[in-house]
Amino acid sequence: MHDRLLVATRKGLFTLTAQGGWSLGPPEFAGEPVSMVLADPRDGTLYAALNLGHFGVKLWRRRAGEPDWQEVAVPVYPPQPDPLPEPLPGGPPTAPWSLQQLWILEPGGADQPGRLWAGTIPGGLFRSDDGGDSWTLNRPLWDQPERREWFGGGYDYPGIHSISVDPRDSRHVTLAVSCGGVWQSRDDGASWACTSDGMHADYMPPERRGDPNIQDPHRMVHCAGQPDALWVQHHNGIFRSTDGGAHWQDVVAPTSSFGFAVAVHPREPDTAWFVPAVKDECRIPVAGRFVVHRTRDGGQSFDVLDAGLPPPPAYDLVYRHGLAVDEDGQRLAMGSTTGGLWLSDDGGERWQCLSAHLPPIYAVRFG
Repeated sequence: MHDRLLVATRKGLFTLTAQGGWSLGPPEFAGEPVSMVLADPRDGTLYAALNLGHFGVKLWRRRAGEPDWQEVAVPVYPPQPDPLPEPLPGGPPTAPWSLQQLWILEPGGADQPGRLWAGTIPGGLFRSDDGGDSWTLNRPLWDQPERREWFGGGYDYPGIHSISVDPRDSRHVTLAVSCGGVWQSRDDGASWACTSDGMHADYMPPERRGDPNIQDPHRMVHCAGQPDALWVQHHNGIFRSTDGGAHWQDVVAPTSSFGFAVAVHPREPDTAWFVPAVKDECRIPVAGRFVVHRTRDGGQSFDVLDAGLPPPPAYDLVYRHGLAVDEDGQRLAMGSTTGGLWLSDDGGERWQCLSAHLPPIYAVRFG
């Protein structure tokens, strides 16, 4: 198990270390919004993405064993066409060719030292092969005709928030777009296919409910030990795939199938965790009861877990990167929009509150 937990918040990056109990250190980048953090398991390098509004997006790197952070390059879009292409009739506005947010950072495969993938708003996928010193926009995905139909979910423009690299084949990359469905490449990003078959979007007209290109996955994860098993927390429910994302099956949870976060056991593909909420304009726990759902049989049944979580009324919401599972499959961390941070060492049966007063939490990651 890891002995460090990284917590990206609206007011800085916090690190907790396990030394006879979890200890919370002072924030780094104090007062600044840290939208994403990554501890690269290949070499121990840390990356922190900041969204500074008027001052733009920044990316910082700290290599293992070094005391100081170093500012590195951020993804930069090519020059924007003038004028921009007209939007499709009745379709979403054309997204600008400029970086709005760095939403997800993931390492490449073990055989790709220096490789990083970055998902952004407005829907660009970027690749670095030098640890963040430079970035290249993946034009085959950006130039897909279907991208013109992508639209924003909680943001004005679409965004790539989930990237999975197949541990068996680093050239196989799967990503999720809100709102643009699930996309896969098997040739290191040279070509892409939309693989959202089986998902449904109840916010669309009935004739477009099953359109794969307008689905709104909130978060997508794969089982590291069995990568053909994927889970998605979607705007309209929970979906599971056992064939590498080619087809998806609807899963119904007891309290609510809506939410943002999902985590899957690293070796048991049938075990996954979710944090339910009331959807659409509410986005709060159902009846003010803050719980975690866990399935251990592929979604046929669910446990409703709340031991150690705040009793009702509790209106904590967990963002899509606010739930993480450690490599042992038993330790979980969860952070909420109201600054609560919890840890479980037994698969979610019981939770320990590590802090109730952090800034709003965007992401938690073990490292």
